Amino acid sequence: MLQFASDKKYLGGKCSITAILHTWGQQLSFHPHLHCIVSGGGIDENGKWVEAKRKNSNFLFPVPAMKSVFKGIFLKGLRLLIHKSKLQLNGIDIQKIINEAGFKKWNVYAKRPFGNVGSVVEYLGRYTHKIAITSHRITGIADGNVNFKYKDYADGNKKKEMALSVPEFLRRFELHILPKRFVKIRHYGLLQNHGKIKRLGAIRTQMDLGALPPKVQIPVSQRMLEKYGKDITLCPKCNKGKLILMRITYAWQVSSIFTKKLGEAEKKAAALNNKASPYRHGRASPDEKTKP
Repeated sequence: MLQFASDKKYLGGKCSITAILHTWGQQLSFHPHLHCIVSGGGIDENGKWVEAKRKNSNFLFPVPAMKSVFKGIFLKGLRLLIHKSKLQLNGIDIQKIINEAGFKKWNVYAKRPFGNVGSVVEYLGRYTHKIAITSHRITGIADGNVNFKYKDYADGNKKKEMALSVPEFLRRFELHILPKRFVKIRHYGLLQNHGKIKRLGAIRTQMDLGALPPKVQIPVSQRMLEKYGKDITLCPKCNKGKLILMRITYAWQVSSIFTKKLGEAEKKAAALNNKASPYRHGRASPDEKTKP
């Protein structure tokens, strides 16, 4: 898409792309694909905002051309991974699969532009923080099976029900748990991290939109209340009073705090001993008087 955006026939600038990984289908099958939201404009080499040339509800870029280019880039990347021995083939004839895939028609599903900002947020919300299946789709668990509702897109979007054994249900569900540190949402073009704030600020100035609003910080207690209905600030003893965070102590701070407190305690103990002794201020102790 960045390649198409740089072409002056379509945009002649750098657009913004937010890509969200989605791995499941309605039946919990493994179906990895990306949902991308692309800006309807971009900035040229001088930082000036440019509007898309294809308007009147047309797609930003020609869909047939995107299909062909996407297939070429994907297969090229796949061959590169094979060449660098970064794929576990396990006896699979990958070259045969690549050749067969190369002769097939690939699909890029492009939707028409959103009507407003609210539509964009609503669309993103479906995929950013949802899991493979939510509890409202599960209709029952009995006799070692899990029954759940799904929508059959191949049969006119009819709503149907499926039963899977518990082990099979768990196997399918676990297919969609991403590895640790795996990034599900990525940003490209205008939204890439380096210099993003400066770029967005310049664009907003050109559009007379004012400065970027400050980032909203939502407390953990609020998130817990919204997601799980649990008020973690409520006193567990009386269930009435509110807990107040006084300080946060990290593991690396514990030893230094303990050492500091221990030092203060030793100083206080030494001061009390000196105060209690009758032989301070230069008076000799009994042991000193008996010395020859």
